[in-house]
Amino acid sequence: MSGYVPFNGPICVSMVASQSTSALLFWSWVNQSQNALVNYYNRNASSEMTNETLAVSYAAAVGSALAVAFGLATFIQRRYSPAQAKNLMKWVAFPSAVVASSLNCYIVRSPEIDTGVPLVDSDGNEVLPNETSTIAAERGVNSTTLSRALLQAPVYFFPPFLMGSIPVLKNALVRNPMLRVPMTTYLLLVCFGIGLPCSVAIFPQMGEIKVNEAEEKYHNLPDKRNGGRPYEVLYYNKGL
Repeated sequence: MSGYVPFNGPICVSMVASQSTSALLFWSWVNQSQNALVNYYNRNASSEMTNETLAVSYAAAVGSALAVAFGLATFIQRRYSPAQAKNLMKWVAFPSAVVASSLNCYIVRSPEIDTGVPLVDSDGNEVLPNETSTIAAERGVNSTTLSRALLQAPVYFFPPFLMGSIPVLKNALVRNPMLRVPMTTYLLLVCFGIGLPCSVAIFPQMGEIKVNEAEEKYHNLPDKRNGGRPYEVLYYNKGL
């Protein structure tokens, strides 16, 4: 996750700068391929995933990304004049990235829901060894998916919005259109660098779940550290 901004940033810039369907599709494929790897390696490592499951998840995630990008780009180019379409294409990256990144994260991480994740106490010790909770796993996958969707706003929405609404930036681009790429790059990387830790911090890596909201097998388990009284809250690693 620490390498997300320097490696994914240039790809995001290329997506925002894409003004043709073919370019947008190519960079969407590169972007979602990298996102699939990021989601895989930042999952809960206790949940095993076969190569077959990974291949199917990757194909579905990338396929959905390309479908969304192609659909929006095709609609704009057919609905608007070439000049309007060229101006609107910079906004396609935002909604397509929100949908595609969310689907990508959910599809790649969804096998965790079938296998479940271990529940631990506040010291990190498993309360039921070799047992897992699918309820906690589903919460972890859903919260991570939502954080991926929220991350797309500072990356794909703010840079073109700032360049089109702040007079100083807008006038600079009118006087010198060649500033568009370096300005987009700078603003996107800054927004990405700020947005990534903020979106990740919304849902802590170690989630908590009330015992009465987990599976029945976790109810009334004695907490030896607390005089044998039942656990009230347990924890799980949701990944990043």
